[in-house]
Amino acid sequence: MKSAPLSPDTHAAEEVARLLDLAPLEQEGGFFRRSAEAATILPGSARRAYSVIYFLITPAGFSAMHKLETDEVWNFHCGDTLESLRLAPGGVGKVVTLGLDLAAGETPQDVVAAGVWQGTRLRAGGRWALVSCVVAPEFRWSEFTLGDRRELTAAYPGFASEILGLTR
Repeated sequence: MKSAPLSPDTHAAEEVARLLDLAPLEQEGGFFRRSAEAATILPGSARRAYSVIYFLITPAGFSAMHKLETDEVWNFHCGDTLESLRLAPGGVGKVVTLGLDLAAGETPQDVVAAGVWQGTRLRAGGRWALVSCVVAPEFRWSEFTLGDRRELTAAYPGFASEILGLTR
């Protein structure tokens, strides 16, 4: 049996989740698995230098608005285009398009700075996208804040419609 590269045209999201042994990410949405972590422990702490996850986004499993206390690097691997809303302190925001169509302005990699609100979903009509996310130092749930729809729309009224689509 010949296999095919991962693509929404050849593999369903459920198959990708099974092949990579991904589990539902309850608070945020999507499916994930921690795939790597640094062997190095940061001096003066019990914390690893970084951690990496596979993250599968589906139409129902978008990444809800949240912020971290550490930087996060998003790496797009395959699938359909993603749109990621980024809301910085002071009411400033932008949408980053993650994908492989560089000529169309998509980027295969992007960094979300610590303290920036972020939420990511498939572009309309998309079936799934596979990314990996690198957090340095390693991810800790105690440094994860899930966004509140009312608070975010009050702070960023110019992005209210996007926030509504990225909160539960």
